This record gives sequence, C-alpha cells and structure tokens, in this order.
Amino acid sequence: MKDGLIQVACVTPPLRVADCTYNAEQIVSAFQKAAADGAKLVVFPELCLTGYTCGDLFLQETLLNGAKISLSDILEQTKDISAILVVGLPYALEGALYNCAAVCYAGKLLGLVPKKNLPNYSEFYEMRHFAKGPDANGTLSVTWHQNAEVYVVPFGALQVFSCAELPDFSFGVEICEDVWVGDTPSVAMAKSGATIIVNLSCSDEIIGKENYRRTILQAKSGSLLCAYLYADAGVGESTQDMVFAGHNLILENGSILAESKLFTQGILTAVVDVQRLAGERRRSNTFLSEPMNTVQKTTFSMALTETAMNRYIDSTPFIPHGSQMLSQRCEKILMLQATGLATRLKHIGCKSAVVGLSGGLDSTLALIVMVHAFQLCHLDPAGIVAVTMPCFGTTDRTYQNACRLAEAYGATLREIPIQDSVRQHFADIGHKESVHDVTYENSQARERTQVLMDLANQTGGIVIGTGDLSELALGWATYNGDHMSMYAVNASIPKTLVRYLVSYEASQTPQELSNILQDVLDTPVSPELLPPEQDGTIAQKTEDIVGPYELHDFFLYYVLRFGFAPHKIYRMAKHAFEGAYDDAMILKWLRKFYWRFFSQQFKRSCLPDGPKVGSVTLSPRGDWRMPSDACVALWQKDLENLD
Repeated sequence: MKDGLIQVACVTPPLRVADCTYNAEQIVSAFQKAAADGAKLVVFPELCLTGYTCGDLFLQETLLNGAKISLSDILEQTKDISAILVVGLPYALEGALYNCAAVCYAGKLLGLVPKKNLPNYSEFYEMRHFAKGPDANGTLSVTWHQNAEVYVVPFGALQVFSCAELPDFSFGVEICEDVWVGDTPSVAMAKSGATIIVNLSCSDEIIGKENYRRTILQAKSGSLLCAYLYADAGVGESTQDMVFAGHNLILENGSILAESKLFTQGILTAVVDVQRLAGERRRSNTFLSEPMNTVQKTTFSMALTETAMNRYIDSTPFIPHGSQMLSQRCEKILMLQATGLATRLKHIGCKSAVVGLSGGLDSTLALIVMVHAFQLCHLDPAGIVAVTMPCFGTTDRTYQNACRLAEAYGATLREIPIQDSVRQHFADIGHKESVHDVTYENSQARERTQVLMDLANQTGGIVIGTGDLSELALGWATYNGDHMSMYAVNASIPKTLVRYLVSYEASQTPQELSNILQDVLDTPVSPELLPPEQDGTIAQKTEDIVGPYELHDFFLYYVLRFGFAPHKIYRMAKHAFEGAYDDAMILKWLRKFYWRFFSQQFKRSCLPDGPKVGSVTLSPRGDWRMPSDACVALWQKDLENLD
C-alpha cells in the first residue's frame, strides 16, 4: 500500500445454487488465499452467497436467513485478515428485499450497498424479487449482531469507503446493471473521492457481449479516472436459461491490467496505483471533486504495508509496443511535426528553411520533418538549406552522413567551416584554444546559431530547431546557441523516441537513403564540441556525461505525467530496469536528473514555438510553468537513505 500501490483481486468461486454454507466456505477459502498473496481489496460476484439464479427461492425466508447466517460466519472467519472483502447476498430490510453487496473488514460489516438499477428486460426479471436500492441518505440502516457485539451499519446505494492511513485508497460499489446505465452510481462516488469502483456482477454470456462489456468498462474507468474491478459469476450458476462465463476484469484509467479467460474460475489479481489516479484527477480540472450529500462516507483503518511491485512498469513509456502500433505512432508523430511546420511556413509565406545538419540523430529527424513539411506545402526541397559547419570536434563520419543526407533528400547543402570564426572570437575575448572548458564548447554552438540565423535572413527563411524534449529536461543545450531557433520541430520528442522515428523513416525510404539513416542511428550521441580521439572517432559522448537517455526519459515521464515522488520513481525504475542497471546507477542518475531539471529551467522559460505531439511536453506556454529559481532541496531529501 505504500506509494499508493494496492494489490486487488476479483474472484469467481465455485458455487452451488441456494447452498449458502458451501458458498461461504468457498468465499472464505478464496479470500484467505488472495489476502495471503497480498491483496487488500477482494471482490466476489453478485449474489454469490446464494447464487444469482435462485429465482423465486429469493422469496423464501429459509434462503434469506441462510445468507445472513453465512455472512456472519464469513465475518467471524476473516476477523484476523487485514483486507477488504466485498461479497453479494440478498438482504431483507423493513419489508423490502434488496440485492446487496456486503463490505467486510477485519470481522466487521462496514456497510451494505443495495443495487440501484434493476434490469427487467429480456432474460432478466429482478423487479419480481428485489426493490430498487435507495441512496445512503441516513433514512435506512442495519443493526448488525455479531456474537455479543451490536452495531449500526450504513445502508444505501451511494457509499464511499476510505482508508484513514491512505485517503487515495477510497472505493465505491456498483452491482452489475449499475454500470450499464447512462447515469451510473460510480459518477457520484468518483466525484466524492472514490479512486476505485468495484462491481459485483452476474452477467450472462452471449455472442458479442464479451467485447461490449470490455468496451463499457474501459470507457467508464477512463472517463472517471479510476480503477475498476469487475467480478463476474461463472460456472455453478443455473444454466436453465442462461450461461455464465466468469469474465473478470481489472482496469485502470481505460487500460486493462488483468483479464480472466471465459469459462474459468479462480482469482484474478493486479496492482492498481491510486496515487497515479489521484494525480491524474489533479491534472484534469474538468474532473472536479464534488462531495455530495447523497454519498455516505465510511473510514476504515489499515496498516500501510509494502505492496510487491506485481505490476508491469514499462522501461520505455514513450514507445508503444508491437511493430504495427509503433509504425502507426511514428507515422502520426511525423505527420504532426510536419503539419505544424507546414502551417507555420504557409502562415508567414515562407518557401525556405534553414537547418544545421550535424549528421546526428536530432538534426536528421529535423531534416526528415522539413522534407515532409515541404511536400505538404508543395515546395521544392531545394528550399531546404542544410548547413554543415565543421569545427574542432567534427568527425568524418558525421560530416559525410550530413552531406549524403542533404543530397539524398534534394536539399541545398551549404558547408561553412567555423574554426577561423571561433578562433577570432577566442582572440577577441582572450580565451586560450587549449582550454577545453564550457566557453570553448559554447562558443562553437553560438557561432553555429549565428550562421544559421544570418543565412535564414539571407534566404528569406526560418531556422528550424533540432533540440529534443530530453535535452530540454536536462538543459543539455547552449543558451542562445542550439537552444534557440524560429520553430523547434523536435521540442516534444524524447530522445528514446527520436531513434524510432528515424528508424521508421529508414524503413520507408529507398535502400541507399535507408543505409545512410541506419549509419546515423549507429553513431554515438554527441554534440561534437571537443576534439575527436586520435583515431578520428567521437570523444565526447553525451550519455557518459549526463547519463543514459532511457533512464532520463523514464524519470521525465513519471515526474511530469504523474508528479510521483522521487523515491517512488526510484522504486519503479529498479523494477523496470532490473538486470539492465544496478540500484546505485539508477539512484545516481535520478539525483542528477532532478539537479539538472531544476537548475536548467531558465532555458525552458524562453523556448521557441514547436508542435506538441504527446502528453508530456515542457513548453512554457502550455504544459509546464515553473519558476527558474525553484529549489530542488525537497526532492533531493526524498532520495536520502535509499543507498
């Protein structure tokens, strides 16, 4: 439960219709197993203490008393288990019979939640036996007798149960049809703070219903920014007129975390992240928490134990999986980038654009985007001025690739060596060329930017920026050097994604051009501002200095997308990169990430325009507003004592 991670379970137990004693034994056994495996919230199907298909037996006092006695037995046998159990049963109260969910914890009944929407169409005829559940408005309650103890239990269709130690662990209860209607009870419960909705269901299986059920639940969990636990009845229910398949699902914000196969029974588990859900709600100001008078709140106390990371953590959250999905994503991103640039070119009536082409990944992607944008504008690619500016750190490999790329795409290649200009600048400011410090490096970057800006003026064009999202996060750019342009097409593309976009382009081009792009992909990432090695290879490798980009992109995603605490991101990274990086390495670069992210905000405060293509960006005009002098102390303190 620490860090908002809650292991949950949906159970389809063996069942005998109208045999409450047998059913209670199966429920207790499954609950004990699920709790022993770490589950803190375990949900069983609708009316599973009696069976859903009892028909007119629901009007028999013997069955109703048997269900009540069996619920009492369940409470007694689970009193030493620190986990929530939600189980379905019929319950008679003040002259009416209700289809209920009993919420149980540590041997006590926390609440009884009646079904609000009763289907009475096709094969369903619940109104023959049950009354529509009222809201939990205080007019009805249950006096529960458990051994020598007597206490009052809230009764009503709209209830939210919250953990005192972890308020984000807050859940509401629906029963089957409640999720199929337009105005679902879950809306009010979610707006009253429930991050988890559980559904006790007995949904018969017919052709096409499996997909429809899955679609409904994905949409509901997505629109409510919640986790949704759907526990379905299965084998054991009467097949007199219907067949039940036990289709259990656990979802989180529109994504399926776990799903059972049809016609199976047993325990389905997953780990939901309620902190992630709470963070999503804070980000979305259209999802307003509105405590409602009709929703009753009950608080329970549960120790915050460590939850095993039994949850898939993607080490490359910006990269979709599966070749088809990856290709579709790359195609769309390139179109977004190209459309953004094409729109800008049309708006200003510009037929020329200038780019510094180094032969590295970022400038290659920028050139690719420019080519696509010129195609959209029906412009001659010769209007693309690709400028190579060799200096002290340029290697023959990157130089040759830059030249070959410009030629292959039909761009106009300009070669402007800048060594003499930079040396003159060193003389002007009194800097020794032998001192390879930040002045030595940045002088080259700023000279290149000056050349590009002046060429843009000369050709009536604009300078296209090449820097990517990862570099912006780390501040790995020279202020007013490569940091500046007139339109930055890569500004929301993380470094890990840049590689896939270039690779996708390589797969769509003739073999000769594809070979050039592949060599660019195989070249180490470098700003090439320091002299090469004696053998002519790149000496200055970016990831040796700032750290692995796959780690930094992972950190960036969870810092910006969900606002997680550093210690939680560290824990997630250990799980995601197990076997790839040791704990000390992850912690080292996470600390470096926060230091650079805070100290380099001033560079992000004055970024040029650029297209947004994903949910994580750093534009000061859109998604990220942060003071340049914010202190990183709290974030660094959170990482103390983790070595």
